[in-house]
Amino acid sequence: MSLLVSTTADPGRFHSFGPHHIEELGARYGLSADNLHAIRTISQVLPFRVNEYVLSHLIDWDRIPDDPIFRLVFPQRGMLAAADEQLLGDLLRAGDRKGLRGEVARIRAGLNPHPSGQQQHNVPSLDGQELPGMQHKYRETVLYFPQQGQTCHAYCTYCFRWAQFVGDADLRFAAPGPEQLVSYLHRHPAVTDVLVTGGDPMIMSTERLRSHVEPLLAVDTVRTIRFGTKAVAYWPYRFVSDTDADDLLRLFEQVVASGRSVAVMAHFSHPRELATEVATRAIARIRSTGAVVYCQAPLIRYVNDDARAWSEMWRAELAVGAVPYYMFVERDTGPRDYFQVPLTRAADIFRTAYQDLPGLARTVRGPVMSATPGKVLVDGVERTPDGDFFQLRLIQARDRRLVGRPFRARWSADAAWLSDLELDPTAPADILAAVSPSAARPGAAVTA
Repeated sequence: MSLLVSTTADPGRFHSFGPHHIEELGARYGLSADNLHAIRTISQVLPFRVNEYVLSHLIDWDRIPDDPIFRLVFPQRGMLAAADEQLLGDLLRAGDRKGLRGEVARIRAGLNPHPSGQQQHNVPSLDGQELPGMQHKYRETVLYFPQQGQTCHAYCTYCFRWAQFVGDADLRFAAPGPEQLVSYLHRHPAVTDVLVTGGDPMIMSTERLRSHVEPLLAVDTVRTIRFGTKAVAYWPYRFVSDTDADDLLRLFEQVVASGRSVAVMAHFSHPRELATEVATRAIARIRSTGAVVYCQAPLIRYVNDDARAWSEMWRAELAVGAVPYYMFVERDTGPRDYFQVPLTRAADIFRTAYQDLPGLARTVRGPVMSATPGKVLVDGVERTPDGDFFQLRLIQARDRRLVGRPFRARWSADAAWLSDLELDPTAPADILAAVSPSAARPGAAVTA
């Protein structure tokens, strides 16, 4: 039977739960008063959304509050500074809405809502005018944020794009339509890849998604269209039994038939997200169109910070025909102090998991920091008579002349991000200039 004909039972319409449903969820699952207070308080700052599939099929409610998927989608105590959490709780109890709004804005501003210079350095311009809903950091790839796709089927508590979801227009990337993107692409023939991202573009109807994608097919220099999505993990019915699931797959087929590649950049954070029949069915249906599924996720404390979880997840991805692609380092934004893993431990976890893989799964790269100058790979630790060093390499760069170039930094037990590292001063001058905190300049989006 063709994979374009769904045989999976229809689960019904998508149904999500947000901050207004916290008491309902607490009663349904017997959440403790402490859990409820933390969820209610922290969701004032960080976005909260979950859906019935995640609740019923991914969370192990017998392991609350330590279940990794529960921590992945429900705000937890410790994600905000204790003093801030206490203050927000007091304002909530007092019903002081004005005071609460002010403190929420202050806390959000201190959480580095747009890391790695996204607003300052990545926004492209055309004829002197900045283009909304686009980022152009690497020469060959443009990120595109359709306005109607700036939400998700459920929110990850670690998400580095949390600022997209809090209702503040000043923090949001969103493009009303593809017209400016197409004009920009015609002027920049070096761009071969467009990443449609968000939010999650798969939250849109296929008809709406098509209106953003089809115009790209008129640009001959665009050879790959990527879709960044968590839907395969959080709502796989989008590809299986939603009313327009078959139309979505036909859109993928249309792009492939035009001679281009379709890459579905699937975010899997834990092996349990691949364990349901409908998730594997969704991947099979996507692959039947000629699209390739690439899998990536950050290393997240309390969720997947052990080698066995990563090895199991990468093997599961390979088994369903997907490509293990990236293990990222949790970015320096949002509740990063709660989720971050020191680089030295991240390197150990990656190496241990990587050693356990068959050769075909060793397509994965990591741990990788997606930082201001580019994607910095932590290759390992070098022991020398002069001390210990992290071996580092730019595997993607704002200045492409730096791609593939190795450098090193003093080993640190606590360093969790590029800015925490002391670079070896003997590194080449152009590497030092690019990687130093003051290197990126406004308008320096791409170096040809």
